[in-house]
Amino acid sequence: MSVEFDEALRAAAASAAAKSAAGNGATDLLMDADQMNAQVNTPVETELSTTYMGLRLNSPLVASAGPLSQSVESMEDLQESGVGAIVMFSLFEEQVRHEEAGLVETAEAHADSFAEALSFFPTPPSNDLGRTSAYLSLLEQGAKALSVPLIASLNGARTGGWTATARRMEDAGAAAIELNIYFVPGDLSMSGTEVEERHLEILQAVKDVVTVPVAVKLSPYFSNFGRMAVSLDEAGADALVLFNRFLQPDIDIHRKEVVSGFELSSTDEGRLPRTWLAALHGRIGASLAATSGVETSADVIKDLLAGADVVMTTSALIRHGAGHAAELVDGLRRYLGRNQLTLDRARGMLAVPAEAPVDEYERSGYVSALEKAKRRYGL
Repeated sequence: MSVEFDEALRAAAASAAAKSAAGNGATDLLMDADQMNAQVNTPVETELSTTYMGLRLNSPLVASAGPLSQSVESMEDLQESGVGAIVMFSLFEEQVRHEEAGLVETAEAHADSFAEALSFFPTPPSNDLGRTSAYLSLLEQGAKALSVPLIASLNGARTGGWTATARRMEDAGAAAIELNIYFVPGDLSMSGTEVEERHLEILQAVKDVVTVPVAVKLSPYFSNFGRMAVSLDEAGADALVLFNRFLQPDIDIHRKEVVSGFELSSTDEGRLPRTWLAALHGRIGASLAATSGVETSADVIKDLLAGADVVMTTSALIRHGAGHAAELVDGLRRYLGRNQLTLDRARGMLAVPAEAPVDEYERSGYVSALEKAKRRYGL
């Protein structure tokens, strides 16, 4: 850092005083200077253990759902690199439905077989059947081999029998379920209320069949995301994972066609999750997980300062390998030690103050940003 932490605190205090004098309600300072200085001058241990959804983690860094969880060996590499938990790659609603439909079709095709043929096991259709069993088998192996919590991921967008798979995940050893609700409401007649109710129904369907914690990974695209977060919390979500990334297609102007594709997240994508982490911290009971835009230890630190209980990353681990997790954890540890902060003290230090109305706080921040832009660019 170019500015030592105590100097940064003094700068924050000066900024707050200037804003107050100017009649601006926004402030960078979340407690008075004496309190902040007391924190800075207190020697602390750089202990990184924490809790997430009631699970005990040895660090707040979590490997989120992705290809690095496709074998026990790769998950062990992540564990050795210092992640506190691992979220397995997702099992999709469509895969579960397809497999169930295939099994029904197979059973009906052989419903009239003679009793003498009962020992014959028919060969099911080959396309993707067995994905659920393979997933559960890997989950079971991983849960036995790892000492960190292994979280199963179930991805869907509709209610239905597929949610019962969550119970099979729990039985296979999942420490928790991450429910990834990837829903793009293309039906133009569907109201915002109906979209919100679908999320709550899917959550309830999963909560009804499991006893382990359930996290909900969702998008920010609601008319009032804060209200949606509170509703999920009240409905029993043990954690909220902010945010799911919608895969947005592009257009090839030369071939005149829509191009689908997937890009790894970039650091700038962490700003939106951070905004809502800061707004929700201390206002809901569910744990908060940051995801998207986590590339460096600075990104991990920013998310924790905003109020995240844990910080998740996949893109950085794909780019740099499982060993990159150790760099992220070590960077966090060095930062806390250098600034004489515990993890608990750092968490939420820059969240929206509890006494501040979130909408007014965010609005005043917006106005301040515009004023800064005018000064910088001469607008």
